[in-house]
Amino acid sequence: MPLPVVLAHRGARRVAPENTLAAFAAARDEGADGVELDVRRSADGELVIHHDAAVPDFGVLAEHAWADIHAALPQVPTLAEALDACAGMLVNVEIKNLPGDPDHDPDERAAAAVVGLLADRGQRDQVVVSSFSVATVDAVHALDRGVETALLMLVGFDVLAGARVAADRGHRAVHPDVRGLVDGVVEPLVEQAQDLVLAVRAWTVNDPEAVRRLARAGVDGIITDVPAVALAALAELGGEGRVRAPRV
Repeated sequence: MPLPVVLAHRGARRVAPENTLAAFAAARDEGADGVELDVRRSADGELVIHHDAAVPDFGVLAEHAWADIHAALPQVPTLAEALDACAGMLVNVEIKNLPGDPDHDPDERAAAAVVGLLADRGQRDQVVVSSFSVATVDAVHALDRGVETALLMLVGFDVLAGARVAADRGHRAVHPDVRGLVDGVVEPLVEQAQDLVLAVRAWTVNDPEAVRRLARAGVDGIITDVPAVALAALAELGGEGRVRAPRV
């Protein structure tokens, strides 16, 4: 049985501060196949790694130039720095850009900047670009169909309908919330995804039994806060090892 890849959610965030180079290094040390990280834009267009749009006592990142962000928040890396730190690993770049966000950008400049950065780097990175925003992953796909894109889904979302939407729009993966993958749901999702040639990577899976249950069902990836725990759970299943590259 092929085993799913293990991606460290915002890096190994139980070991080091999330979305930092230290967290990405810790994920590598724990044996993760890759990392998941969050991308936003600075006022002058730099791609910065941070989950929330605003930082307490600093403000909305998109309203500040990169030099000012770096001076005030030296632990916040750029996407280029993160990709360098994760060389040889699979990187799930989640672009944050929902209408309710204080930095929402309907022009999808972050999507364009991510595609441009990957092109400048010679497409040498193993990258999957995901978002909860259909418009954002659509923009990435329209700009470069060679970049794998994935639709993120919250709990309560109809995952089978979401998989069909993703496939119809040319995306190559779905990333559902594990809380929505109850018994009787995950197996049909995996079967449908295989028919549609979609990868399924579930987030955020921290319970060892949930890791094993999803692996037995055939998911392609586990996104977790505790990569060492997930890897230990998978090791109990044996299997044929994990596939490190995105599905094409």
